[in-house]
Amino acid sequence: MRSYHLSHTGAGLSGLGVREHEPPVPGRGQVLVAVRATSLSFRELMVLDGTYVLPVKPDVVPVSDGAGEVVAVGPGADAIRVGDRVAATLFPSWQDGPFAAEHLAQRGGSLDGMLTELAVLEADSLVPVPGHLSYEEAATLPCAAVTAWNALTGDGTGVRPGDTVVVQGSGGVSLFALQFAKALGARVIATTSTPAKAARLRDLGADETVDYRADPDWPGRVRELTGGRGADRIVDVAGLLPESVRAVALAGTIACVGFLGGGTSPLDPRALFASGATIRAVAVGSRAQFAAMNTLIGAHGLRPVIDRVFPFEEVTQAYDYYAGGDTFGKVVITCP
Repeated sequence: MRSYHLSHTGAGLSGLGVREHEPPVPGRGQVLVAVRATSLSFRELMVLDGTYVLPVKPDVVPVSDGAGEVVAVGPGADAIRVGDRVAATLFPSWQDGPFAAEHLAQRGGSLDGMLTELAVLEADSLVPVPGHLSYEEAATLPCAAVTAWNALTGDGTGVRPGDTVVVQGSGGVSLFALQFAKALGARVIATTSTPAKAARLRDLGADETVDYRADPDWPGRVRELTGGRGADRIVDVAGLLPESVRAVALAGTIACVGFLGGGTSPLDPRALFASGATIRAVAVGSRAQFAAMNTLIGAHGLRPVIDRVFPFEEVTQAYDYYAGGDTFGKVVITCP
């Protein structure tokens, strides 16, 4: 079997290489999964360049996201069967409830990840793949999709029919958030950078789009589109919190998912207080959230948006393509 390893974080692609190993054997409570596909997310670029916020062990097998087929079952893993199609959670010990320090161990960081042909995984960290999805589609779920689901539902209130939700751009989290919000009955306003992307976002279900390059005052436009009220929930993947506070409805929610836009503007506490908004940092989600999300995906027949698929032998090309920053949807790597 082959696995990719990162010699040390901060090395970039020069530190990434493939090796051959003897096939591993699952222990108690573990299963052996033939990984059929993995997918890249922004965290993988941070792991490469040394800016990821959580520990990364030396010589790690990178990539948190993957899906595959169970090919062997260890003792005590009685709920799993050979042949099951499964995806692995990013934080293996986070089963349910709020996130806590004891759940910090994560795949592709302090634990080996999914960029391998065979992976030994904890049986209780796996979820069944929705039956209508391919392995390539299922591999996109563990990080981006679960993050989007948590951003929309993980605050105890969740998106309700008739709510207005703003999603930013066309990255993985935003596209999943668009699809999930529509399935939950919300009106979705999507910000984007080109007319071509705006058209694709509308095809996916966006009710309105705002081109932030043509109209930099996107918060003002959101208010116009909501009759001055603002959005009930904003999924902020860009780190543009001052702008999100301007766009959110009174007592609305801002799910702070990331900082793709490199936002560094200070947030005026007076503006936050006046908005009455809740700002919640979102870090992926639990196994229970993953399972609940899969139920919605199955019920509505949702399909992840995939930009491009690369073979296992072209991992560096996949990283380069993803790092280019102009993808629409997920970049996937297939395994033999």
